[in-house]
Amino acid sequence: MRSKRSERGEGQLGCIFGLIILAATVYVAFKLVPVKMAAADMRRTITDQARSAGMIPDEKIRKAIMVRAMDLDIPLDEKNLVVRRHNNEISIEAEYTVPVKFPGYVFYWKFNPSAENPIF
Repeated sequence: MRSKRSERGEGQLGCIFGLIILAATVYVAFKLVPVKMAAADMRRTITDQARSAGMIPDEKIRKAIMVRAMDLDIPLDEKNLVVRRHNNEISIEAEYTVPVKFPGYVFYWKFNPSAENPIF
């Protein structure tokens, strides 16, 4: 037996809250996923540059990483990119913060990708 409430077409308040939560989750994912994908691409670029560093000078490595950061709209400053060679090994470290803007709030997401590789 149905109640009069369901016959009049009144919805449950929980459904509305569920839709609001779903919309908020989709919005947050829409803002954060591209930033995470760009960070993963930057980490891969740094790793690739460390692997092929045997015959490439440090300045060329720095330039390649900075160009890729600009392509990905990553706010990497040259002073926060460190390329070091020591004991037949290269290490590359970067540090940057990406501001993610939400209505009424800015989330600052910090990244610190690095790679070490032997030089052959």
